[in-house]
Amino acid sequence: MTCLRDGFNRPISYLRISVTDRCNFRCLYCMPLEGIASLSHAEILSYEEMAAIVRAAAELGIRKVRLTGGEPLVRLGLTNFIAMLRAMPGIDDLSLTTNGFLLSRYAADLKRAGLKRINVSLDTLRPDRFQQITRLGRLEEVLKGIETAQAVGLQPLKINTVVIDGFNADELIDIATLTIERNWHIRFIELMPVGGTADWAQERYIPLDEIKRRIEEALGHLEPHHPATNTGNEPRFNLDGPARYYRLPRAKGTIGFISPISCQFCAQCNRLRLTADGRLRPCLLSEQEVDLRSPLRQGATIDDIKQLIRQAAQMKPLGHRLNERVVPEDRSMYQIGG
Repeated sequence: MTCLRDGFNRPISYLRISVTDRCNFRCLYCMPLEGIASLSHAEILSYEEMAAIVRAAAELGIRKVRLTGGEPLVRLGLTNFIAMLRAMPGIDDLSLTTNGFLLSRYAADLKRAGLKRINVSLDTLRPDRFQQITRLGRLEEVLKGIETAQAVGLQPLKINTVVIDGFNADELIDIATLTIERNWHIRFIELMPVGGTADWAQERYIPLDEIKRRIEEALGHLEPHHPATNTGNEPRFNLDGPARYYRLPRAKGTIGFISPISCQFCAQCNRLRLTADGRLRPCLLSEQEVDLRSPLRQGATIDDIKQLIRQAAQMKPLGHRLNERVVPEDRSMYQIGG
């Protein structure tokens, strides 16, 4: 097994795969109300094509795969794809990010197929506000999905909350309080300006330090938490992601902070992203991409794909330029998978 590295000698071990650009929500910071012109069936990679890319990536040292969207659970046959990846040599961490709306229906099947854990997007605890933010969703269905996922053993269970000034910033305390009685890992994420919602996002951005200050002011000091040192039956989770974790006094769960703007974590970035239409994107916040779909459909071998993956890794920039208001405009978040 080789170790894939980028042009700055950072090891690359993580591949995020957007299995679809379709979504059953229309979140304010992600997608317009009228929806988008979805990719056609022919434009989207088949599961077999995605599996070939993962096989090549695994031979280069990729060990962690996360499935995203759009909303991954709206694509038919996803559990079969998960089983395919679970059986693939070299892949030892397989997870999924979902909006949770269909999770109660599929959680048991996902677990049986070999999925280890999930992240669920949850930006509010108020039903009316949930519908306002998602435009199409129902909070009770998402909460039911979270409980079902935990019951079938998809753990650790992480909840992703994008903090939006003027929309849900007044709920920071309520959401953080969930970690006291529940073994949930809440991650507060700074709002990122990407695609067509960039201007809107910049107006509603709240920095990490302010988010953390408000929580501590209301609930007490947040002690740094290192999940790798967990003991007993508490599920462990990797520390190779961008979140910094803390725990409230006597809390069962943890609170994490992901701060792509105020505290740039690019120096530790270890990931590549595969879009549903077969472009390998070295950086979420850069418009550079490498086309894998065309070579695959023209008969490229695994070695050919490995060379293209190496090429993409070498294109990975040292860091983003959001602080200079340089934002990617070629794709929106639902097309990249976050």
